[in-house]
Amino acid sequence: MKYTYLPHTDIEVSKICLGTMTWGNQNTEQEGHEQMDYAVDQGVNFFDTAELYPIPAHPDRHSLTEKIIGTWFKKNGNRDKIVLASKIVGRAEMCKFIRTTGFSRESIIEAVEGSLKRLKTDYIDIYQLHWPERNTNYFGKRGYTHDISDPWEDNIHQVLETLRDLIREGKIRHVGISNETPWGTMRFLEESKVHATLPRAITIQNPYNLLNRLFEVGLSEISMREQIGLLAYSPLGFGVLSGKYLGGRSPEGSRITLFPNYKRYSSQTAVEATQKYYELAMAHDISLAQMALAFVNSRPFLTSNIIGATSMKQLKENIESIHVTLSDEVLKGIENIHNQHPNPAP
Repeated sequence: MKYTYLPHTDIEVSKICLGTMTWGNQNTEQEGHEQMDYAVDQGVNFFDTAELYPIPAHPDRHSLTEKIIGTWFKKNGNRDKIVLASKIVGRAEMCKFIRTTGFSRESIIEAVEGSLKRLKTDYIDIYQLHWPERNTNYFGKRGYTHDISDPWEDNIHQVLETLRDLIREGKIRHVGISNETPWGTMRFLEESKVHATLPRAITIQNPYNLLNRLFEVGLSEISMREQIGLLAYSPLGFGVLSGKYLGGRSPEGSRITLFPNYKRYSSQTAVEATQKYYELAMAHDISLAQMALAFVNSRPFLTSNIIGATSMKQLKENIESIHVTLSDEVLKGIENIHNQHPNPAP
């Protein structure tokens, strides 16, 4: 395994982070425990979860993932060996079955207390805001259209005050943001610069993969200059970049087969790009999945690559990508395809 430090901390994390969003729906508790056991044996010490998980969000299943992690901690007694990240849901109207208010002080405290109880832990290492409360261009929106009817009022100072108080109480250690834009990222960072007592966001968890490299536009410069590390999610684009859907295939039990509304990475242009990446990988005797993951692993703004799997076979292949180094020829081939099919799945 390879390791790096969470920015502005002395906390060392594996460059492969274990994503957990299928546990409690596509994966059972036993399977989740098996994945954690294997990942730790391979040197992974970083887990990411959320109060919302498993995905897709559902009133009867939300927070099951955290409970599965909690029973694993209780069974093994190894909480101190793991760097743990979780999240509070964003805009309340998107998940009314969890709560009806957004990032109010009461909501954040309620969310943290709930996660701690389910995770069977006294603290969370990185507590993240799952997505913005305001209307902006996240979740597949390529451009920003200003919505004058958006009721959001800038509450970032108040949000950071609440998170600061939770840090002082020892319930969380650090703060992260997720699905953020360059404006939102700088707004959080500047607030903590102006007000020295407020916590600084140390990570940003956004999508990043061969089909969606929009992080490189704006956010990568912020990441490098401000030292806010990317926790890349969907590095395989809902599994599309494994190549398993090519040729019109629809594997039984796969995410897009089970949940066809997850089609962000399945447009015709995205399929064409995926085919090109598949051919490049085959020409260099690499699996498409490992080429896609190794590319993410190699980016200078990356802190950790959040991989996920529904089978042990997938998990093993994904973790082993940390040992794959892409040649200059492969990297050049990737750039050629990217120039022909730039960001087909924003």
